[in-house]
Amino acid sequence: MSTAEETAGGEVVPWGEVTPDAARRLLMAAVEAFAERGYHATTTRDIAGRAGMSPAALYIHYKTKEELLHRISRIGHEKAVDILRTAARREGTPAERLADAVSSFVRWHAGGRTTARVVQYELDSLGPDARAEILALRRQCDAEVRGIIEDGVAVGDFHVLDVKGTTLAVLSLCIDVARWFNIEGPWTPDEVGALYADLVLRMVGAAK
Repeated sequence: MSTAEETAGGEVVPWGEVTPDAARRLLMAAVEAFAERGYHATTTRDIAGRAGMSPAALYIHYKTKEELLHRISRIGHEKAVDILRTAARREGTPAERLADAVSSFVRWHAGGRTTARVVQYELDSLGPDARAEILALRRQCDAEVRGIIEDGVAVGDFHVLDVKGTTLAVLSLCIDVARWFNIEGPWTPDEVGALYADLVLRMVGAAK
């Protein structure tokens, strides 16, 4: 299933940031290959072939296979930060903001599950510098969710003994959707997003 096809009914990931068209095609081919075979088992020839290009053409746009993974990871994590930051800074109660953050984050992982699997589970394939950059983005994701939970605790809407641990649990729940979600299964991305938002509000003991 292609990156474009997988997003039917979910959040579309157009990779509009990536230009020219050949570079975008190669990046999308890399996403599919990394998700299917894993980063280390994928060759640049595999990626170029999926994009309908020669291996030599790949090096015009990307110096190495790792550069492709790094760009995929950076764009994906920047999108994740944007989703969570938008929800965290909207108007509304902590419960409304947390529900928005969770449902939006889950929809992104479900609707773009192939991309999300690469973004979330290939971190250790990156070199030290690239990995450090992605970890910094992950800390931003953590900070946005933790901030909402802290706000809820401060006003008495949430009952949480361990904010740091609860934040980790919430993010882990959302991210794991990319591992199991099937667009042909019984749920839509919107339905899973709503279900997880309800589960997380129960987890933090949100005031009714």
